[in-house]
Amino acid sequence: MIDVTPKAVEKIRAAFAKQGVDGGLRLGVLGGGCSGLSYQFKFDTRPRSNDHVFDFQGVKVWVDPKSMKFLQGMTLDYKESIMQSGFEFVNPNAQKSCGCGTSFSA
Repeated sequence: MIDVTPKAVEKIRAAFAKQGVDGGLRLGVLGGGCSGLSYQFKFDTRPRSNDHVFDFQGVKVWVDPKSMKFLQGMTLDYKESIMQSGFEFVNPNAQKSCGCGTSFSA
């Protein structure tokens, strides 16, 4: 299971509307990044047949089975501060993360 906070749902919904997206958000993990694995975060038109499908207040989120191993228990949040705003991955599987929070090692 993964979780998406209400603030993140609000920001995803706004991005969908701004970009004219009809579909959902694909979350995944790719090899690379300064810590070994990178988060994938992109719009997609529909889920694949083997995806884990989640619905958060009408926002669809799809995760492929391979990525789910690294994202199990993760929370996607949205943080705003004077210095920086953006999505934040709170991942209990990440043993080490890079400074910018976009890559990790498990």
